[in-house]
Amino acid sequence: MLTASGSAFAQDKYDIAMICKGFQHQFWQAVKAGAEKAGAEFGATITFEGPETESQVDRQMDMLAAALSRGPDAIGFAALDSQAAIPLLQQASAAGIPIIAFDSGVDSDIPLSTATTDNVAAAALAADKMAELIGNSGKIAVVAHDQTSRTGIDRVEGFTNRIKEAHPNVEVVTVQYGAGDQLASTEITKSILLANPDLKGIFGANEGSAIGVANGKQELNSNVVVIGFDSGAAQKAMVASGLMNGSITQNPVGIGYETVKAAVAALKGETVPKIVDTGFYYYDAANMNDPEIAAVLYD
Repeated sequence: MLTASGSAFAQDKYDIAMICKGFQHQFWQAVKAGAEKAGAEFGATITFEGPETESQVDRQMDMLAAALSRGPDAIGFAALDSQAAIPLLQQASAAGIPIIAFDSGVDSDIPLSTATTDNVAAAALAADKMAELIGNSGKIAVVAHDQTSRTGIDRVEGFTNRIKEAHPNVEVVTVQYGAGDQLASTEITKSILLANPDLKGIFGANEGSAIGVANGKQELNSNVVVIGFDSGAAQKAMVASGLMNGSITQNPVGIGYETVKAAVAALKGETVPKIVDTGFYYYDAANMNDPEIAAVLYD
């Protein structure tokens, strides 16, 4: 348990700057909604921004630098590139500005807390579902978003390590990266399918990746099993129709809410947990309307 040092104490309205990974996915709109809900509840004004796409690391660093220059009370940050962000986070720490990481953690002790999904465990569940659906044998592939964020790293490792450990007759033949871009991920998927005609399944490790995988499957009229990650209107429709066999959903509203809640607690000098696990679920056409699952699916 950690506390913020040198933080602002009780005041009329806290100024919390939140910088996400980008706005190409509906996931981030749901995170924003959760942050604003907590802001209203805990007395904080929220600014929420991010680059247009999740490949724009330099643009995100510019946004973080701009936020620092105006001196908010606290910063919520979802790192596209954990290492690239550390010098700016060190500046924030030196200025006494508490940092709360969200979605992706940062490879540093600077953030007081991280509101996140247990991405390793969530991806391991995706691996188990994939293995079950392909009869516990055969070749599969992974299309992921990046190799620099903790979510990209943890989901790929969580999935591939679970396959190696628990499903010895399943082989991951390739892991490829499409920057979370639907069109790029579609083309990658088609290339994988054409190069591996005996492929049985593909895991898409975030919203854009999963939609791209499903679109590639459809364009080639393949019957490959697709397991995705995240939600959103397009993905929900694909799962409902069976084009995507199932997906892992996070709790993005909860991620935004818990980030702001932790920031306000730190500003008040209260202890905050190092990790806030916001949970995950597997959903498919059979259970996506169950109340517990429907509550964390977003459009």
